[in-house]
Amino acid sequence: MQKKYRLRDRSDFSRVYRYGRSFANHQLVLYVFHRPQVERFRVGVSASKKIGNAVMRNRMRRMIKEIVRREADRVIDHVDLIFIVRKGATEMNYDQLTKSVQHVMRKGSVFKQ
Repeated sequence: MQKKYRLRDRSDFSRVYRYGRSFANHQLVLYVFHRPQVERFRVGVSASKKIGNAVMRNRMRRMIKEIVRREADRVIDHVDLIFIVRKGATEMNYDQLTKSVQHVMRKGSVFKQ
């Protein structure tokens, strides 16, 4: 994922958590916050220690970022997204996780019409 699509600052995460809307399924929670100042969409991934060790957390972050990168042309502009990984996602393979990410993104209406 390119730097301009990353959500990194603590203040940005806090803003999305506070003012954004959340959508969830059994594997993921998605926070969506519309920001006209942002050129394109930006993505952040949060994985707590509850889901596993550092290897597992980083693996989940990499997989979700790759899935979003492949769906980038379908995602609307001017929006910040945060994915929170739940324990159920660690037992999924790549294809199952792809469907789960797409499902929660559809629930959040972040795909272009």
